[in-house]
Amino acid sequence: MMCMGLIFDKKSADAYDTWYRSRQGQEFDRSLSTMLARFLDPKAGDRALDVGCGSGNHLLLLNRLGLDISGLDASPYMIRKAKERLGHRCTLKVGMAEDLPFEDNEFDYIVMIHTLEFLGDPLPAIREAGRVARQKVLVGVMNTFSCDGVRRRIQGYFGDPLFRHTRFFNLWEIKSYLKTAYGPAPLSWGCIPPFMGQGQGRSPGQAGLFAGKYLPFASFLCVSARLVYTTRTQNMVLKARLKEAGHSVIGAKAMQNLGPLEGVNGNERGIPL
Repeated sequence: MMCMGLIFDKKSADAYDTWYRSRQGQEFDRSLSTMLARFLDPKAGDRALDVGCGSGNHLLLLNRLGLDISGLDASPYMIRKAKERLGHRCTLKVGMAEDLPFEDNEFDYIVMIHTLEFLGDPLPAIREAGRVARQKVLVGVMNTFSCDGVRRRIQGYFGDPLFRHTRFFNLWEIKSYLKTAYGPAPLSWGCIPPFMGQGQGRSPGQAGLFAGKYLPFASFLCVSARLVYTTRTQNMVLKARLKEAGHSVIGAKAMQNLGPLEGVNGNERGIPL
């Protein structure tokens, strides 16, 4: 994970991975896999960049979709862990979300899951994602209006290393950021419901059936922007002196000097080219 003021160290990174190995984390992973396939609708061989890739959990999901994957994180420790897990299956770089070390339109998809929560200002990172993406940018965040969001904020107040510096978002905030960055780009959204892993009797398979439903107060929100490239024309003023009235483009004298051309009959006149 990354931001201008927070780079995961070993303690916060281990807390993050511990949550991912929990029952709730595993259920989240399964539902997230369904959402990625739905909102990206990728083709095998398309290129995807995971910004804030951490130790590679989401990269593994993208790899299973047949994508050519790359990952970036501000934490050298996280990148080392990702390399241990993924080996040569993935290109990994240390870098900042606000200044991606890639060319314009280098990837088909940019994915930022649990990344904006740890950024000082998410808008520069969202704009950078749009610069290097060709097709879609997908953002996934913890919902400030969910019960889980309230519980995690309380954990942060009491010193939890994972949530102490976490910022939470709601659906309307994320939509506003994306519209500010990308203008009229079409948006799609879905969620992972709050009951996952909360002991309400649903199996992981059942929980996965609810991924992508439209619940603005769910624990996790996913918003996808399909990038639209527009062309704007600009009128240019051409300064030219107009001829006086009564004068033709070809002067009368010039017309008199035009003799008969081969293949032209009678009183017709031609202009040799």
